[in-house]
Amino acid sequence: MITQKWLVDPSHSEVSFKVKHLMITTVTGYFGKFDLEVETVSDDFNTAQKIVFVAEIDSINTNDIQRDEHLRSADFFNSVENKYLKFLGRHYKGIGSDAQLTGQLTIGSVTRTITLDVVFGGIVVDGYSQTKAGFSVSGKLSRKEFGLTWDAVTEAGNIVVSDEVRINAEIQIVRQS
Repeated sequence: MITQKWLVDPSHSEVSFKVKHLMITTVTGYFGKFDLEVETVSDDFNTAQKIVFVAEIDSINTNDIQRDEHLRSADFFNSVENKYLKFLGRHYKGIGSDAQLTGQLTIGSVTRTITLDVVFGGIVVDGYSQTKAGFSVSGKLSRKEFGLTWDAVTEAGNIVVSDEVRINAEIQIVRQS
């Protein structure tokens, strides 16, 4: 059984999150630095034996420097003590283009099982003879379940940041020779 190793193509991938602000608008943030390694038997991702995703906390970007610094602070991710968040995929189950990926997400000292929805875009060989696979990944989680419990309420009683965080990723991986 030959194992195939796949690595993220960062130029053609992005990882974002969305959170309601004041419960009337949505703020989008990105992780600018992340890595993903996948090992499969053949080109069938149902055979995945290893799925490891790591994002660098200090690479958070919400297009607002003050907010980004707050997210890196001890109120949220505490990037001084926690340099990365990590997802270890345990089970990929796909039928056609639809799949689910279940695994362990670790943020700080808290690890929880989450399941993400995946749309498999297919496998192609690009103009440089590289075999690439594409995925759209989405899901949601409770930030408070991961110890991100900072809360504030406006004078009018509005919640500043929602508990629910939506995750979206567009991922392209490259099969290694």
